[in-house]
Amino acid sequence: MNPRRKKRLGIVLAIFVGVGAMVGLMIYALNQNMDLFYTPTELVNGKPDGTKPEVGQRLRIGGMVVKDSIRRDQESLKVSFDLADVGPKVTVVYEGILPDLFREGQGIVAQGVLTNANTVEAFEVLAKHDEEYMPPEIAEAMEKTHAPLQYSDQQKQGSNQ
Repeated sequence: MNPRRKKRLGIVLAIFVGVGAMVGLMIYALNQNMDLFYTPTELVNGKPDGTKPEVGQRLRIGGMVVKDSIRRDQESLKVSFDLADVGPKVTVVYEGILPDLFREGQGIVAQGVLTNANTVEAFEVLAKHDEEYMPPEIAEAMEKTHAPLQYSDQQKQGSNQ
């Protein structure tokens, strides 16, 4: 093999090793930051494939806030509440301001760290809303723009008859 081909082969191999190392490091970094989603039943009993989160693991949990389970600390913004789906309950502890849509019987998603078998210390709580929800400002704008359209449609239908 002549020296020119050896040099090209060395460069190609160096690029290949560099790209491989970069992909490996990206996969490692993404794996460290990946938060798995669990329901309360999956958190307590494990997922169907047998995986169960470990204490200290970051995760997301979603379910319905159990009625009469919200407990607020009088001296701080600390709140704890129970979350359930169809099975066992899980306690979520959160310190901060809860979303406006947060209430009993409401679906929420909490992101946090598993502190014991059925307690999650959340650092973010997101309240879900149903697909029929519309912010008041948008509802007013829709009424203003669609009311004239409905009236003009009724006029067209009346003039056609």
